[in-house]
Amino acid sequence: MSAVPKFAASRSFHTELKNRINAYFEESGQEPTGTTSLFVKAIVLTVAFVALYIHVVFFTPSTLLALLECALMGAVGSAVGFNVMHDGSHGSFSKSKFVNQFAAFTLNVLGGSSFMWNMKHNLIHHMYTNVDGFDDDIDAQPWLRLSTTQPRHRFHKFQHLYFWFFYALLFIAWIFFMDYQKYFKGKIGEVAIKKMTATDQGVFWGFKALHLFLFMGLPIYLLGFWTWLVGFVVFATVVGFTMSIVFQLAHTVEHAAFPMPHETTNKLEDEWAIHQIKTTANFATDNKVISWLVGGLNFQVEHHLFPKISHVHYPEISKIIKQMCEEFGVTYNEYPKMRYAVASHVSFLRQMGRA
Repeated sequence: MSAVPKFAASRSFHTELKNRINAYFEESGQEPTGTTSLFVKAIVLTVAFVALYIHVVFFTPSTLLALLECALMGAVGSAVGFNVMHDGSHGSFSKSKFVNQFAAFTLNVLGGSSFMWNMKHNLIHHMYTNVDGFDDDIDAQPWLRLSTTQPRHRFHKFQHLYFWFFYALLFIAWIFFMDYQKYFKGKIGEVAIKKMTATDQGVFWGFKALHLFLFMGLPIYLLGFWTWLVGFVVFATVVGFTMSIVFQLAHTVEHAAFPMPHETTNKLEDEWAIHQIKTTANFATDNKVISWLVGGLNFQVEHHLFPKISHVHYPEISKIIKQMCEEFGVTYNEYPKMRYAVASHVSFLRQMGRA
């Protein structure tokens, strides 16, 4: 197993940035966690998801309406993940540890594992962003090549055309394969997962069983296998594609960096905060509808620098971060519209498939 890379020692940028962000919250009198509007949104999204599930499973609507509701349930489920689970898992949803954990556990109900997500996303991805071999988010081999350090196969020259299909399958692969793979291998990429306690084990297997009952067993019993299969595939592919495209636009675009540690010293070139800025990109930050739906994940620069600050504060603290980047000569990656970010992602995939 490779030793984890180290960041450059200088932390002057990060220290100054934290001081300015702390000063902002002191002067504004706000808490860095979620606001009332976030709690209301969380309730609306959660109730909407439960209502859709109940109507589809227990009231058997017509075929067309059922398919539309399954697709909508996928979109709402993704929004719950972006707005509730994500902030909760980072401890930024609420000042209450219990409420944060409750919010994070929505992932378990949907079929994922909050334990594996914390290891993969919070501890590894947020530390070693875009570092091949450590950041599991850029490891889609052999199907996709997302870094010049990864092997290139002939079929990769078409990856900018077929990636849509694999993104749609992400959620299915995640809940039925990838979580279990991490569990039995005991590592994510080159990083070993921490030892699971008896409680961790119980939560992992208990919620996996609950998910199978809610999203497979009960619907199959009430609706029949083929009806369930079609509906579940529609739901899961909407979740998979929505989550994939939102997270991929943050890091696998033309202007994002993919640094590797020095072969001898095993050190990365930049301090951690600058590394996060260089490997991350924002998109459509002026679009309030997109920001509302994706839980501020279009402000990925802000999120990677301050994951414990709720996304509701990102529009304001982004002004401070941009100013800091100008002063220190650090490029702040941002696409003004989502379609520009999508185009850049497609172009990036084309380059990775041919270079």
